[in-house]
Amino acid sequence: MKTMTCRDLGGPCDERFTGKNHNEVIQAQDAHLKEVVAAGDETHREALEEMKGRWKRPISGMGWYRQVKRDFAALPEGA
Repeated sequence: MKTMTCRDLGGPCDERFTGKNHNEVIQAQDAHLKEVVAAGDETHREALEEMKGRWKRPISGMGWYRQVKRDFAALPEGA
C-alpha cells in the first residue's frame, strides 16, 4: 500500500489517499473532490474542474495520468 495526498495529485489540501495501485489513489481523490465541492468547499472546485477536463482532453490527460503512475511507483511501500 502506498499513499499520496490531494496536493500530490493537483488538489489544494493534504488529505491522504492510500491504495494498492495508482488507480485506487486517483479514484479516491476523485471521490474526495466531488464530496467536498458538493459540501460547499470552493477551494477544491478548480481541482475538480481540472479532473473533469482531463478526460475531455485525452492526450494531455494521459500525460497527467502517466506522471501520477510514475510518482506512485517511485513511492516506498507503506509511504
